[in-house]
Amino acid sequence: MYKFDSSLIRGTMLKRKSQFTALAEIDEVEQIVHIPTTNRIGDVENKELPILLSYHDDPKRKLKYDIEAVLLSDDDNWVGINQILSNKIVEHMFRMHELDEIVSEYDSIQREVNLGVSKLDFKVGDTYLEVKTPLTTINVKYGQNIKVLPPKPFSSTDRMVKHVRELAGSLKDHERAIVLQVFQYRITERKERLRSTHYEEVSRTIREAAEMGVEFWELQMDFRPGGVSLYNVSRSTDL
Repeated sequence: MYKFDSSLIRGTMLKRKSQFTALAEIDEVEQIVHIPTTNRIGDVENKELPILLSYHDDPKRKLKYDIEAVLLSDDDNWVGINQILSNKIVEHMFRMHELDEIVSEYDSIQREVNLGVSKLDFKVGDTYLEVKTPLTTINVKYGQNIKVLPPKPFSSTDRMVKHVRELAGSLKDHERAIVLQVFQYRITERKERLRSTHYEEVSRTIREAAEMGVEFWELQMDFRPGGVSLYNVSRSTDL
């Protein structure tokens, strides 16, 4: 398990105030807290949601709390929304050899590695990895009290296309390339992926990269107040 420095605090997101902030209730006190993702969380209305928060006692920080996860189901399947956390979890799991199904032989783990004109998240041995934490579609069965919003068009950035093309075109002998999707929750209901304005270009690039040898994998996590553990690892079929 990847353990947090201290257990996360439970609260309620009362409403979202901006891309970066929300009004939350913590121990019956309303506070402005930070949201680590600027996009919507799936198609869910960000009101009256149970949340888990991390506390940061840093005098340089204006906001002391970060929302780390939300609860959208009627069980304890917390959905982690901190995309930066995914890289920390992945590095920890490689160091603990929990991901040997993906890469089994390596003597080094490097972060932020240059490949062509791109900077990728990891190089594990001879394997390049780019980590993605998709939040536009949340693949869990929503609880009865969850309210959804109409789909909102979004634009995929050039970063995704650029990185996949670099992965496909810059490999040398004995090197592998992987796009690793990290779901900080247990998938309980596969949903149709929301299409972006650049959907056709992204899809074509991914198909071409797969034909050139780029591998697509996914991790599912069990997210708890004390830490995050691996739930499932598999090759991705949703390209």
